[in-house]
Amino acid sequence: MRGFRSLLYSRPGLESPINPVRDAILMEEKYQARVAERAVQEYWQKNQSFQVSENSDKEKFYCLSMFPYPSGQLHMGHVRNYTLGDVIGRFQRLQGKNVLQPMGWDAFGLPAENAAIKHKVPPAEWTQKNIENMRRQFQELGFAFDWSREFATCDPNYYRWEQWFFTKLFRKGLVYKKSAWVNWDPVDQTVLANEQVIDGRGWRSDAPVERRELEQWFVRITAYADELLEFLDKLPGWPDKVKTMQRNWIGRSEGVELHFQVPDSDEVMPVYTTRPDTLMGVTYVAVAPQHFLAVKAAQSNPHIVEFIESCNKVKVAEADMATMEKLGLDTGLVVIHPLTGESIPVWIANFVLMEYGSGAVMSVPGHDQRDWEFASKYGLDIVQVIAPSDPSNSDQVCNLEHEAFTAKGVLLNSGAFDGLTSEQAFDAIAAELSRQGKGEKQTNYRLRDWGVSRQRYWGCPIPIIHCPDCGSVAVPDQDLPVVLPLDVEFDVVGSPLKKMPAWYQTSCPECGAEAERETDTFDTFMESSWYYARFACSDLSSAMLDERVNYWTSVDHYVGGEEHAILHLLYARFFHKVMRDEGLVDSDEPFEKLLSLGMVLQGGTKMSKSAGDAGDPQHLMNKYGADAVRMAMMFAAPPEQSFEWSEHGVDAAARWLRRLWKTVAAHIAEGPSESVDTEALNEGQRDLRRIVHETINKASDDYGRRLTFNTVIAAVMSLLNAVGKFADHSPQGRAVIAEALKAAVIILTPITPHICHHLWRELNAGQMIEDASWPDVDAAALEKSKVELVIQVNGKLRGKLEVSPGEDQECVEEMATAIENVSRFIEGKTVRKVIFVQDKLVNFVVG
Repeated sequence: MRGFRSLLYSRPGLESPINPVRDAILMEEKYQARVAERAVQEYWQKNQSFQVSENSDKEKFYCLSMFPYPSGQLHMGHVRNYTLGDVIGRFQRLQGKNVLQPMGWDAFGLPAENAAIKHKVPPAEWTQKNIENMRRQFQELGFAFDWSREFATCDPNYYRWEQWFFTKLFRKGLVYKKSAWVNWDPVDQTVLANEQVIDGRGWRSDAPVERRELEQWFVRITAYADELLEFLDKLPGWPDKVKTMQRNWIGRSEGVELHFQVPDSDEVMPVYTTRPDTLMGVTYVAVAPQHFLAVKAAQSNPHIVEFIESCNKVKVAEADMATMEKLGLDTGLVVIHPLTGESIPVWIANFVLMEYGSGAVMSVPGHDQRDWEFASKYGLDIVQVIAPSDPSNSDQVCNLEHEAFTAKGVLLNSGAFDGLTSEQAFDAIAAELSRQGKGEKQTNYRLRDWGVSRQRYWGCPIPIIHCPDCGSVAVPDQDLPVVLPLDVEFDVVGSPLKKMPAWYQTSCPECGAEAERETDTFDTFMESSWYYARFACSDLSSAMLDERVNYWTSVDHYVGGEEHAILHLLYARFFHKVMRDEGLVDSDEPFEKLLSLGMVLQGGTKMSKSAGDAGDPQHLMNKYGADAVRMAMMFAAPPEQSFEWSEHGVDAAARWLRRLWKTVAAHIAEGPSESVDTEALNEGQRDLRRIVHETINKASDDYGRRLTFNTVIAAVMSLLNAVGKFADHSPQGRAVIAEALKAAVIILTPITPHICHHLWRELNAGQMIEDASWPDVDAAALEKSKVELVIQVNGKLRGKLEVSPGEDQECVEEMATAIENVSRFIEGKTVRKVIFVQDKLVNFVVG
């Protein structure tokens, strides 16, 4: 009992009680989770319990949860994400592995600029204060992080190597600058992501957003499109849903690029299609409002100018295209069909994006539903050129008065191609276009190059110098990092970097002439695309990475929200492959296994900092302790499911943990227990011991394979219930109870590490659970001395029977028919069949 007393009464002003029996009661009444948890956290910090190195004879395990943006306080979504990662890491540590679980800060981003404007606080100062508060909260939650590897991406020691890597890509031709259409906020003077445009207005300024063509820096991710697609098949540890989303985002397709001639000029309008078999059904072409033919038509038509301006103020997120109203305007221009020579009208359409393909699509309303809706709305021709291949098939009915016929089939109204199947026509039409020099087969991708420019201050400066003579020049290695100035003044318009000539005026590294630095900063996805590798060698100052990265990567288990399934994960995969090709890493993929989490909801929407106290775990930790918060979160739902958060679960978890504490305390109060003698156990003792090892077996699978931590908790609860019902306090009875309590504690350790630290020490004469190993399953203990069989007659339950495991059918039938309630349903009838499932049931089929 000394250990419990020293824990509970080690604080000033508390006296140690004398009566050890009463002590068990006082522990239930006096146990203070926060006091106990602080004591454990001090132990971890003093002993550097989770600091690891590469010099280990253990198998490595790199467990990483997506690092957070330092918003200032944690919300319950954070608690779920990082507790899940911590549970995985702690379980693997119990498996005897060398577990790295680092933590850092994705520190650049627009919210810091908002705070700077609102509170008149420099972004760097605001960010640092937020990091300090969130680090304290993380430590209070008991996460097993190796804090020696901590960094923030706003540290020049970090982003220096990001700049260095960018200059390497620039010199290799994987970086370029070009004009691109963007969402422009005229008040905030910055580019907005599609998600930041709400009903056509800037999310912060509420000003009408414009479509502008600006010079932007791009990284050539499309150069790796095939490999990014191919290697998805080499990621068995990723959810199929996420891999499907990435496949669709990359969007490889086989088609034909063909050219429509612009009359009376040398210009052609390129169009890409995956359905060249429908080419003879084109009745109009649709172009984006920014397309050169739309601009040409607008020069002499004020109605077109007005229409284009209205399109430029509408949100153009691709996800919105399917549901938005399809609007268009006839340009009065035509292009020439590449095979028939017919004049095809050109329409401007608000659903065509300049960013995708050539900004023009050939429209076949007979065989594309969107084209059909547009043609029906504006009275354009609808022509059938594909007939069902099997007219008798009710699923292949063509009725163009009601909808487009989108299936493949047999060509008609297509001249020389009539009678060909769609597959045959694909090759035949592509060959004819090629013969005439008007088109070629082409593999295309939905994926576009990664635009990394942002017209904002709080980000990593792009390491490029613009010289009037030499053009864009990479900053030399010896001049890196280009440090972001911290002493800045904010107003509400634009980036302060553009108003700091002392910072951006410089000289050209190549010719020495007067030049200017790039004032755009990187998209913050740049920082989060390689941070996992830097954790392997965060103390390195002489290079981006060293040989330690090849010890730790690939990350064995990556944990994060499902909302990152595409962009972040795709960019990180791309970065890793480029780092591999530069000789910085020796693996192909950054993350071996991926746990993609559902969301924590409040009122049906994603939990965030804006949820206030309802979303802040701090008041729950203050009242109930971190272990109760962690346990309630893990018990709420399996990781991949979204769920509505309720604080009631924390109170229930706290009460159950007090019950566990009290049960262990009562056992210890009775004195030491002897070892289990498996040969000396009676039936009741064997039954409890079987439950113990069934629980260990289930927890091993739930932790290691299924990742269903709620069922781990449920199994331990059932085990504790069995202990509570076990009234045998004989020496061997107590030995089995001790084994059960030790199992319960070590199984729960990944989820509730603080209380289990204390309980394990008391149950194991001072041994620390941080040095413990996962318990082995005793296969012999799993064997049942009796099994219960269900007895049925014609499928209806008529009785139950206890038999020895493996009892043969003949013996079971004899015992079953001796049961009165069974025999009375069989007497006088013919047993036509007996269905026997060993150790499960016997069913007499009578008539």
